[in-house]
Amino acid sequence: MKKFLSNYKSTIILLVAIIVGAIVGIIFQEKATILSPLGDLFLNLLLVIIVPLIFLTITTSIAKMKQPKRIGKIMITIICVFIFTSIIAVIIGFVSTYFVKLVNPEDGEQIRASLQEATSDEETDEEELTIADRTVNLLTVNDFSKLLSKDNIVALLIASVIFGIATNMAGEKGKPVYDFLVSANEIVGNIVKIIMYFAPVGLGCYFAALVGSFGASIAVGYLKTFVIYTIVAIAFYFIVYTIYAFIAGGKRGIVAFWKNAIPSTLTALATCSSAASIPVNVECAKKMGVPDDIAETTIPLGTSFHKDGSIIGSVFKIMFLVCLFGTSLATPGSVLGVVGVALLANLLITAVPIGGGTISEMLIITMLGYPVAALPILTIIATIIDPPATMLNVVGDTVSSMMVTRVVDGKDWLDK
Repeated sequence: MKKFLSNYKSTIILLVAIIVGAIVGIIFQEKATILSPLGDLFLNLLLVIIVPLIFLTITTSIAKMKQPKRIGKIMITIICVFIFTSIIAVIIGFVSTYFVKLVNPEDGEQIRASLQEATSDEETDEEELTIADRTVNLLTVNDFSKLLSKDNIVALLIASVIFGIATNMAGEKGKPVYDFLVSANEIVGNIVKIIMYFAPVGLGCYFAALVGSFGASIAVGYLKTFVIYTIVAIAFYFIVYTIYAFIAGGKRGIVAFWKNAIPSTLTALATCSSAASIPVNVECAKKMGVPDDIAETTIPLGTSFHKDGSIIGSVFKIMFLVCLFGTSLATPGSVLGVVGVALLANLLITAVPIGGGTISEMLIITMLGYPVAALPILTIIATIIDPPATMLNVVGDTVSSMMVTRVVDGKDWLDK
């Protein structure tokens, strides 16, 4: 019993905090939002540390790889695993919505009417950008200072990978820089540990405010979307991730995964931020037996390039619009279009709480030819599915790191 409490003490405390927060939110409803500053305080602490954490974990992980072939093997494997799991996610999202009308025509009329006025002044210069321009803006920035922002996570990831490879290539001449990066990474790791002492209070208050502000004014279509998405997310979480863990390490892989997946799951549900979950997620992956270089590379990269929950969410957004506007999906080409747009939109979702998917939602609307007035519709859907979507995004990166390890280090990786 003592060993159990020792192993799961942090998890139990976080779980109790989440439950208490949910109860407070249900009882006091909108009044529970008074606790949101404490939740925001915790989230802000995590988000502030995200930029140095991502930069240092990726650069040191790549720089310390002594075998150049291992770097290439890890990166290629990460890409392959991300593509494979993303395709699985988009197929499941499409199958789970194809035979269900997420919104009825009469509900659609009400939704369009209620949002028409709110969208009249939403025109922005961003609409004039081409897909190529948006891709360039996603992958790069035009000023170094802009790399030091959570709003440019993808550009930061790319810069970190390049810096890590360059440091590795420098060999002995790059050792002073490498030593500094390792030292700084250790310090940032300790900062994260200090922040996590506040986690039970911060997560509990954040969850209380989230539950309390979940109003009853959502239209039937939104409610149906939320219920179906939540069911799909829960099934995906327990069934698909168990299968992935089995592929990675057999029965031992399943045990290792479920023994250590709860902290990252709870953090994702409470913060609704893949970026804020990185510290906890990396630690969980390491406890599962994933090597440091793979965990510290796969999970930060996955935060921007691999989001099972967001991919499924993109399919739900598209299918909601399909039902709302009466679009036909009778041809294979239209179905492939939905799949392709969902996968592409996934790359444009940033790893921050509610609002991180605005660019991807504009992409969905633009590529599928829907009016700009539909943007708030997608924003509301993104908001109500955010907790379960973030949960899948975060935990999907964890189990992906196990699958990457299986390929890179062989079937006996759990013994090493």
